Amino acid sequence: MKTGKILMVGFGPGATEHMTYRARAAIAEADVVIGYSTYIKLVQDLLVGKEIIRKGMTEEIDRCVEAYEQACQGKTVALISSGDIGIYGMAGPTYEVLLQAGWTPESEIRVEVIPGASALNACASLVGAPLTHDFCSISLSDLLTPWPVIAQRLRAAARGDFVIALYNPKSGRRTQQIVEAQRLLLEYRSPRTPVAVVKSAYRRRQNIQLVTLETMADQDIGMLTTVLIGNSSTFVRAGLMVTPRGYTNKYEGLTGETKPGEQAGRSLTLGLEGWHEFVRVHLQTHPDHSLRQVADHFDTPLAQIMEAVAGPLGDATLDGIVIRHFAPEELECLLQEMRQWGKLRAVVRHGGAVAELLFHARDLTLKSGRLNLIHEHFHLHVDVSSLAHGWFVCQKARQAGVYFTDSHGEFVASFLLTKNGEGQWSAEAWKSFYGSLTTVGTGNEDVQINGNRGEEA
Repeated sequence: MKTGKILMVGFGPGATEHMTYRARAAIAEADVVIGYSTYIKLVQDLLVGKEIIRKGMTEEIDRCVEAYEQACQGKTVALISSGDIGIYGMAGPTYEVLLQAGWTPESEIRVEVIPGASALNACASLVGAPLTHDFCSISLSDLLTPWPVIAQRLRAAARGDFVIALYNPKSGRRTQQIVEAQRLLLEYRSPRTPVAVVKSAYRRRQNIQLVTLETMADQDIGMLTTVLIGNSSTFVRAGLMVTPRGYTNKYEGLTGETKPGEQAGRSLTLGLEGWHEFVRVHLQTHPDHSLRQVADHFDTPLAQIMEAVAGPLGDATLDGIVIRHFAPEELECLLQEMRQWGKLRAVVRHGGAVAELLFHARDLTLKSGRLNLIHEHFHLHVDVSSLAHGWFVCQKARQAGVYFTDSHGEFVASFLLTKNGEGQWSAEAWKSFYGSLTTVGTGNEDVQINGNRGEEA
């Protein structure tokens, strides 16, 4: 095998002035240039005297194989792409072909990826500064990616308040994907969310439309279009789409003094540590809120609320609230303890359904990887593998028992002590629960609980 070279070149939007020096040098160095016919046209003036191999839109793998075969003959090959060749480009499939053929970085054929300005960079620069804060890109092409996967990513990005760049939004045959994407995003975003629809950025037929999410799907959109969808902070002013960095969270205006409690160069009071304290303050000032109500208030998984109150050591007391973490591996030990808790109330969530049951703790068993509750009127089975974390919870005189959350931190089930007609836990049930709290989990340290029947602590 002769020593060859494959240069994967991203040459940016297409205009010569937006092409990097290295991209121009790589094309000049090449013996053979391979690319989609439209890409070849964009850099035609740089290809004089070179062997040119054009391939169609759906012949991506053919381009990769051709590049490898030409390099095996000792040639220097420029495999070109507009934008950045590593973002929805040819770099990934080329490496896949090479590795499948037995190539390694130590092989005779040298490979280099040359980055270029991507479509999202180019389009953003034309409409202002929409990508100044966290953003993600999602391709709407379902030719190789199942639509349920694309829909899941759209929902996650929308719920996470990312600025979103949509690639491959619409083609001659794929016309409904952009409509469905709009519908999914409107589940989480305001109809007035700013949207930039940019077609052929920095090319002869460049077209820019600043619209809203409500009207996005009605615009002139095609395969040469990138759609930029703002987050909850993005605004349009003077014809410019801007996503703030967040300076006004810390300063009085962009040039003013720091706000009370904030420090320049330091994490926000609502940073990671401050967030935990903020949750604690909320619980103190809203004693009537349950932990699940607090999680709903902050739109965050229940486990994050638990962690904020429990603290880094997994054990803390907050004005009569105790939360202690225990591992699911201790479930069998816990069940032995729970059988002494008496009558319990179970709340179990599955999908969109919530079941609430009253039962005696001794009827709860662990068998075949499930928590089982067999009653003459109902059967309850909870898959233990869905229980990633367990939490002892005592919230003043409001509730006492255990919660379980899944690997995403979402609520799965809770088993809570019930009260008598006087609104109190029985002394026997409380004593048993308190004993479990101090023996199962993170340790046997003394725990002070301010709540009814807890005075002996």
